[in-house]
Amino acid sequence: MTAIDPQTLDAAQGAKSKEAKRAKLFTRINKADKWLQVLGLPWMTPILKALAGDNPKAQGKEIWRLLGVPVLAIVGFLMLWGFMAPKVVTSLGAIPGPAAVWVEAKNLHADAIAKTEKKATHEARVDKRNERFIANGQPEKVKDIPYTGSPSYYTQIWTSIKTVFFGFLIGSIIAIPLGIFAGLSPYANSAINPLVQLFKPVSPLAWLPIVTMVVSAVYTTNDGLFSKSFLVSAITVTLCSLWPTLINTAMGVATIDKDLISVSKVLKMNTYSKITKLVLPSALPLIFTGLRLSLGVGWMVLIAAEMLAQNPGLGKFVWDEFQNGSSQSLAKIIVAVLTIGIIGFLLDRVMFALQSLTTFSNNR
Repeated sequence: MTAIDPQTLDAAQGAKSKEAKRAKLFTRINKADKWLQVLGLPWMTPILKALAGDNPKAQGKEIWRLLGVPVLAIVGFLMLWGFMAPKVVTSLGAIPGPAAVWVEAKNLHADAIAKTEKKATHEARVDKRNERFIANGQPEKVKDIPYTGSPSYYTQIWTSIKTVFFGFLIGSIIAIPLGIFAGLSPYANSAINPLVQLFKPVSPLAWLPIVTMVVSAVYTTNDGLFSKSFLVSAITVTLCSLWPTLINTAMGVATIDKDLISVSKVLKMNTYSKITKLVLPSALPLIFTGLRLSLGVGWMVLIAAEMLAQNPGLGKFVWDEFQNGSSQSLAKIIVAVLTIGIIGFLLDRVMFALQSLTTFSNNR
């Protein structure tokens, strides 16, 4: 019997331990990849794999495809923008290039901070005033004096986000039950489909006058929970964004495995149990696809709705700058356009994250 060299045995065990650690590392990277995809950072995966020593040449190609090419495209776009912008002269001057837009973005940030501090100062003065009257035994003079200054850029962004989510939620509450109903019943589908085909193509600009008049007639209070401009914008978003969710929900429900329906009949499940335990889990991937499309449509519709309804969000910001006509207006409008695009991307990532948490779909 040949004796085993202790050094050889230690080397073999060390190599085995090293391989186990490497395998565990790659398992973690593969798990992290799912969330990197959700966050829109898929290029991080090949970088991590390359750092871990997994075929650097192949991973380098992936890094170039996922990171290098997009960065190169963005740099090319910025160079083309910077070259072409000065050649287009409008009534407000030449189209601003990337540098001018960046300056205005910093100015908007500084202005937002200044307005936030100004509002905080106003609220502190109101609190001191009210405390003084209470201390003097004059509680009847206590007043809540609202801040009347113009909203900051970040406040307008937040207003737009609140408005689109409010309209989107109302649309989802309407569209998902109708979609389930249409998917389960061919008669319901025949009744709902003509209405979908009729109203789906209608522009928000056509809905807006009708919504404005209805809200003005029904919502007569001036001190309600919501302002009229907010409701007009949100309802317009609802009317234009519910159709993708309705269509995808109906399609998802209609195409579920017929064996599942047979099982529900054998188990004598009631309608509620059948919908919650069989229909919704099977149709959820398509429902989320519809929700993502609806949120994207709602975000696009919102900007036009805010322009005309004068809801103090990004749409009104763009309209006010267009009407203002100053030399910085074009640059501010471009900042708003870029902001709208970035927020739209982030909203889609949020919906995809929810889809990843609640379904087994890998669709992106």
